[in-house]
Amino acid sequence: MVEGNGSGASLADFIWKNAEDLWGDFKHTDFGKVILPFTLLRRLECVLDPTRKDVVAAYATHKGSGIDTDLILRQITRYPFYNTSDYTLGTLGGTKTRQNLQDYVARFSDNARVIFEQFDFSNTVVRLDKAGLLFKICTNFAGIDLHPEVVPDRVMSNLYEHLIRRFGAEVNEGAEDFMTPRDVVHLATTLLLDPDDALFEANPGLIRTLYDPACGTGGFLSDAVSHVAEYGNRFKVSPVLVPYGQELEPETHAVCLAGMLLRTLACDPGRDLSKNIAGPYSTLSRDAFAGERFHYGLANPPFGKKWEKDQKAVEAEHKDRGFDGRFGPGLPRINDGSMLFLLHLASKLELPEKGGGRAAIVLSGSPLFNGGAGSGESEVRRWLLESDLVEAIVALPTEIFFRTGIGTYLWILSNKKPDHRRHKVQLINATGLWTSIRNEGNKRRKISDEQIRQIADLYAAAEPGELSRVLDYRTFGYRRIRVLRPLRMRLHVTEEGLAKLREEKAWLKLKHVQQAAWVDVLAAHLGSVQPFSWAERLVADVARADAEVGKVGKTFVKALVRALGVRDREGEPVLDSDDKAVADPDLTDYENVPLAECVEDYFAREVLPHVPDAWIDETFRDDKDKGMGRVGYEINFNRYFYKYVPPRKLEEIDADLKQVEAEIAALLGEVTE
Repeated sequence: MVEGNGSGASLADFIWKNAEDLWGDFKHTDFGKVILPFTLLRRLECVLDPTRKDVVAAYATHKGSGIDTDLILRQITRYPFYNTSDYTLGTLGGTKTRQNLQDYVARFSDNARVIFEQFDFSNTVVRLDKAGLLFKICTNFAGIDLHPEVVPDRVMSNLYEHLIRRFGAEVNEGAEDFMTPRDVVHLATTLLLDPDDALFEANPGLIRTLYDPACGTGGFLSDAVSHVAEYGNRFKVSPVLVPYGQELEPETHAVCLAGMLLRTLACDPGRDLSKNIAGPYSTLSRDAFAGERFHYGLANPPFGKKWEKDQKAVEAEHKDRGFDGRFGPGLPRINDGSMLFLLHLASKLELPEKGGGRAAIVLSGSPLFNGGAGSGESEVRRWLLESDLVEAIVALPTEIFFRTGIGTYLWILSNKKPDHRRHKVQLINATGLWTSIRNEGNKRRKISDEQIRQIADLYAAAEPGELSRVLDYRTFGYRRIRVLRPLRMRLHVTEEGLAKLREEKAWLKLKHVQQAAWVDVLAAHLGSVQPFSWAERLVADVARADAEVGKVGKTFVKALVRALGVRDREGEPVLDSDDKAVADPDLTDYENVPLAECVEDYFAREVLPHVPDAWIDETFRDDKDKGMGRVGYEINFNRYFYKYVPPRKLEEIDADLKQVEAEIAALLGEVTE
């Protein structure tokens, strides 16, 4: 038997060698569909092996007695699942391998059998059998020891994710979208749980709930549960985290189910934690835990993923339930649903009167600034900040994820902020805290344990410094005011202008005799430049001279202005019937006024010195607070951590160029010799 010790990657390399047996009969895009379920099957088999004979004997004794065999068999395995078959992967035989394997899988308890159903394992078995490969693959996996005492949960989780990552790269699919690197998981759980050290110490064995709405293979959940288990080194009794999650993809949901089947709670060892993992269906359109709240939340939703498949359900909840639902504050654009997960996670925080909740979510940079004032994205930020739910945001290093090298951010949400954090947000710039590693896809860096502790210390201190800023939430807000300027226009009576007039509806409605009369009137002014008010005076004068010709109305005056009007900076401002200046739509502009500043003071200081004739459009107001201008929020990290780096001196650049030229000349000399 091959021992399963070593890293997840080395184990994966060994298991992946089974792919060599699949070449020719299976497409490489199907290798993962074979290897992953067999890996899970062998893991479950190794766990059940010590009690297998006792389970088979007990089942044979009690199966027809009417006694609840399910309860008896779980007590024997000391896990929430079992298998009543006499078979193992090593004893299926070479003649009826398919029938025996199908019988073996069918005799798992329901909660384990569903794992293989989600992989469509029965069809895979049939295909392997037809290709003559089934017995060999079963024999290969029977030779790997994957018992938890040999391969710990962390290594096994790494193994699953390594296989998924490698399979995803083969088929060029987003298989890694749900995978969170272990260093990021560790950082998130540390920041999430460390602030409750005093709570855990004062309440030995305290039971708390943990929720991940996009749980993938369960890495976040498993790491957090293991994290608090280590608290036993510091406290009398470790706290207990009860994991809950939901996952969309069937294969990763199956992996998470398997991981949770193997987990037990010291306070409730018979509990089946796999029942807490919902799916496979979308959290956004079908919340499996509607109405439920949790003490802690963790999530790494897909970056930049469209939510069009959830659009109908999400928009209905937004419209029908408003703030009683998850999406009351607003909806982002359809091309990125990450802010919907942000809102969803906020809605799952335990109520403050029940102890409150905290959550950590990994997002790309777009939720920080996408969307202007009044947009769905800005309204989401506004609600989170004004509700005092954002405790901290950590800017993470680039190149720490498997499939992308973009900058990412870890948001910490809380509805139980300590007094010194109330109405404040801490920004932590951890972009420079990383350690180089051998490339794993796009992951070229990791955050070491020492760097995680450094970030955690910055977070715990909640003090301003080189890598930390603690800011009033209103710092991120602004009012977008509309700035108007007067329409300045003169009327140029030209042939081109008269041609335009003849196309106006008001002109076409005139009688032929009126049109002829107006041609004569305007011909007398051909080539002249008149003030804007001239059109109305002209119509009035003509009406006094000839009531029939001048009976044209205000629509004709407007037609004259449209046809003959030419914007002129030196022209007089156009006034309306109340003698107020008419705004020129082409000169309309907007200004973002810091939320804490008086709009009028800002306008007098920043606008009037440059455009003295401007004024604020007082009708352009916020829908919620009715104040002047629309309120918006954005979080620009660079603004708070930017450091000016002066350009290099020209002399230094010239010296470098000369050195390069000399090196090139030397190389050319070697070639020509």
